[in-house]
Amino acid sequence: MSCKPLGCPAPNRVIHNRAELPESVFAFPKQRKEPLTDADHVRNALARFDQVEGVSDSDRDLAFANIKAAAAYYGVDVRKNSWRDLMR
Repeated sequence: MSCKPLGCPAPNRVIHNRAELPESVFAFPKQRKEPLTDADHVRNALARFDQVEGVSDSDRDLAFANIKAAAAYYGVDVRKNSWRDLMR
């Protein structure tokens, strides 16, 4: 897991330039895909999880762990137990 509450921007901090975000706030940090900067972005990452291309299963394992950590931080309910449950 790479997304940690201290690595995530403060809920009241607005970052307009994606390049300013540290890798630790992305669901897929190596690819810098799916930023997890607030509750809406966490929900979006869950909804679009199956649309992310060019990533391995281990990347998806990390991304799902990052999404779950960010969801807990922002108070978003995640009802799935595995990223495989998000695939359509």
